[in-house]
Amino acid sequence: MRRRPSPPATLPQEPLLPQPVGAAAPLAPAVGDPAELEREAALARLFELHYASMLRLAVLLGADDPENVVAEAYYQIYRRWRRLRDTEAAEAYLRSTVCNLTRMRIRHLQVARKHVEHLEHLETPADDIVASAESTALLRDDQRVLIDALQQLPARQREALVLRHWLGLKERQIAAAMGISCGSVKTHTARGIAALTQAMEARR
Repeated sequence: MRRRPSPPATLPQEPLLPQPVGAAAPLAPAVGDPAELEREAALARLFELHYASMLRLAVLLGADDPENVVAEAYYQIYRRWRRLRDTEAAEAYLRSTVCNLTRMRIRHLQVARKHVEHLEHLETPADDIVASAESTALLRDDQRVLIDALQQLPARQREALVLRHWLGLKERQIAAAMGISCGSVKTHTARGIAALTQAMEARR
């Protein structure tokens, strides 16, 4: 009588089936791009440190929608972050972008207003532009008469005075923000002060 073979001590393991094409990879924590993570962190810090001052800059330069101007400036710097050298360069670029966007916005509003006046034969007072609650709050600490007089200056003179006397920048920083030479900064600042003084005296 033959003896039955005894069962093996351990069962053989099932063969590993090949993963189908396109199947998800084994679960593992996703590792982000270090450069991208660094950019995100740097931009978050830039936002925390300079958003309020950039918003105030846009308001003082005469932007009717300062929040959108600053948001667009941050978006542009986000796209160009890898081209910048360091955080200081990023701040200067951000400031310059706010100046440029505000200037473009004011020019666009002036053209649009003239077009409306031509079509409707109506004047659109500048006072019709309603500032946001945040923008109004930013200007409560300033003398209203001075701000009104400042808004009447040519764009370049206004920019030079705001960057110099409200932000306390040096001439080379102002020149970089405005995209002009230091000599031109001196000219615009001097003319702006003279015009502002004359306007203030006329209001007394």
